Amino acid sequence: QVQLVESGGGLVQAGGSLRLSCAASGSTFNIKTMAWYRQVPGKQRELVAMITSGGYTNYADSVKGRFTISRDSAKTTVYLQMNDLEPADTAVYTCNTIGGTRIYWGQGTQVTVSS
Repeated sequence: QVQLVESGGGLVQAGGSLRLSCAASGSTFNIKTMAWYRQVPGKQRELVAMITSGGYTNYADSVKGRFTISRDSAKTTVYLQMNDLEPADTAVYTCNTIGGTRIYWGQGTQVTVSS
């Protein structure tokens, strides 16, 4: 079993920055890819950024150049550095990972960007 816990969300003014963290615990031996998603009520969850164990990254077009995803040396914690935040970035941000044959999700952390 793998547990994911997010932190770092909050309220920030447009143009500001936040750093989200997601720590994995439990059976983390087979973690391959970690990713950040976001969702607002009435809309489908969307992939924001992902990073593989080999360091490959991918970003949604809407956040390229503003957000950066990274992992610690043990590859059990993933970060999302968010700069130049916009009101459209307001959402619940959730991390996920695949361990072995199972997919795991955190509970999410709220990010609110005011204009």
